[in-house]
Amino acid sequence: MQFARAAWRFLVALKDGMVLIAMLLFFGALYALLSTQPNSGAIRDGALLLDLNGVIVEEPAAPTFEDFLAGNSSNSPREYRLRDVVHAIDATVDDDRVKAIVLDLGSFAGGGQTSLTDVGEALERAKKAGKPIYTFASFYSDDSYQLAAHASEIWMDPMGGIIFAGPGGNRLYYKGLIDRLGVTANIYRVGTYKSAVEPYMRADQSPASREASEALYSVLWDSWLAEVKKSRPQAIVKPFADDPAAFITAAGGDIASVAMKQKLVDKLGDKTAFDHFVAEQVGTDEKPSPDSFKSIDYDDFVAAHPMDTKGSAIGVITVAGEIVGGETGPGMAASGRIAELIYTALDEDEIKALVVRVDSPGGSAFASEEIRLALLEARKKKLPIVVSMGDVAASGGYWVATAGDHIFAEPDTITGSIGVFAVLPSFEKALAKWGVTADGVQTTPLSGEPDFVGGFSDDLNAILQSGVENSYADFVKLVAAARGKTPAEVDMIGQGRVWDGGTARQLGLVDGFGGMKEALAEAAKRAGLAEGDYHPQYLDPQPRLSWLPFDGIPFVRQESAPVTGVVGWAAKNQKAIFAQALTTAQGLLAREDVQALCLECGTGTHRKSRISANWVDQLFSYSFSSAPR
Repeated sequence: MQFARAAWRFLVALKDGMVLIAMLLFFGALYALLSTQPNSGAIRDGALLLDLNGVIVEEPAAPTFEDFLAGNSSNSPREYRLRDVVHAIDATVDDDRVKAIVLDLGSFAGGGQTSLTDVGEALERAKKAGKPIYTFASFYSDDSYQLAAHASEIWMDPMGGIIFAGPGGNRLYYKGLIDRLGVTANIYRVGTYKSAVEPYMRADQSPASREASEALYSVLWDSWLAEVKKSRPQAIVKPFADDPAAFITAAGGDIASVAMKQKLVDKLGDKTAFDHFVAEQVGTDEKPSPDSFKSIDYDDFVAAHPMDTKGSAIGVITVAGEIVGGETGPGMAASGRIAELIYTALDEDEIKALVVRVDSPGGSAFASEEIRLALLEARKKKLPIVVSMGDVAASGGYWVATAGDHIFAEPDTITGSIGVFAVLPSFEKALAKWGVTADGVQTTPLSGEPDFVGGFSDDLNAILQSGVENSYADFVKLVAAARGKTPAEVDMIGQGRVWDGGTARQLGLVDGFGGMKEALAEAAKRAGLAEGDYHPQYLDPQPRLSWLPFDGIPFVRQESAPVTGVVGWAAKNQKAIFAQALTTAQGLLAREDVQALCLECGTGTHRKSRISANWVDQLFSYSFSSAPR
């Protein structure tokens, strides 16, 4: 009995201790969370510091409650919302407290080409208004240099480097691996150019896919070169990009000297020297160190410059990320959540028009249709609908766009990919290696199907392929009706082919060039609103933790490690490609319905990987196990 009492006291004490620890962790995390609130009253004279230690995206992913409790301990970069970055830069034009803009790109993880063009245009507007722009990084690559090229003065660490890789590169193909594992990838698709499934059916890129990729990437690369040349005409970019090894080896590996000679940068110096230089321009902040400059915090500045709310409201609905069903938070284009936002806005009867901002490679055909049908309800109420395409609006993203009265794209927008597919794995070969087989009785040809153990029947394969073909036919009909074409004409430019925005306009898939500004103006015109008598009303979801006294601020700021040289750049890219390959393999084999998804568009590469470590462990433990082959 004495032992039982002692054991009970121990268990009670253990429980109380665990509760106390949980409370301490909770309130500690809550304190850290609340401490990240921006202070709009903290703005002072100095330089607006854009320390872009992460990625620029259309819609940041919503933090989960688990992220909150864990203090967001992952090594994922911060996601900066594109419209906030652009608005902050534009706000400097009329704010006399801002003496300069400082771009710290040492930990910048990139963004879509169109998004970076939007940011670059905002930087040009600020520079034209008399706001000098200074940028620093230890290492510049394509994305960071696209922004840096707009600077008044570019600094680089003398031990750093600069490399232009251009779009393209190898994609991993898993046919050999899945054959080794004994997995059967049952593939159903329509579209000669619908290459999203090729990694599971081939060991190399098909000629059709190669043709489409070469055409697309050449346009994107030429556009990138043109933008950099326009922003920094003195820079000798293309010769260096065409043969970097020749330039670097001739300089004995001294990339910094090459960067100076090619006029890619203006000054060489470490971060301390750069900070001292900026301090000479905008004033010294005595608190941190004598070389630190007076800076204005980005979050504080955004909070101090809210969006204009004058005039009538034009609703803006964002379709960003992979299109999926359900109520998933921002970062994924969940059809249930987006449809509900549209219906709620329609019920309130305040908005005069809708702008649909699409930045998605597509996803579920069913979910894409759910969003389109919600937009059609707006059309029934005589609301004009204008579509604004971001970095990518392909496949299911284009499916959604067909609901628009007018479609805007940027020249570098990736769109099209009119095609569908489905991938379902089965494991009959893998199990047979272990002596496991399947047998049984059927009452119909589909009894026990889909049979992931014994393999899919010919009947099921025929049905699934027929269903995919029907989905493609529906897709083609939607596009034909929306764009004033015949199904045969759409099929000729469909078949899964991906197009740049300029070519898409020539083909009649989009109506004109422009971004959000042009889309809002067009929507206002169609709604009969006078110029300047309207404002965008973003139909954003409410924050998950609505009881918190702020909205839209990340729970905990997460720094990403800077790239400090060419080797670091190569290693980081290698790791990212590996993670992306595994994530792709997991995602495709886990999707549960017909997909209108453009895998080759690659818009998700800037986002953090959501791959399960357990799945990775299982994959490799199985791949390299002693199972009979």
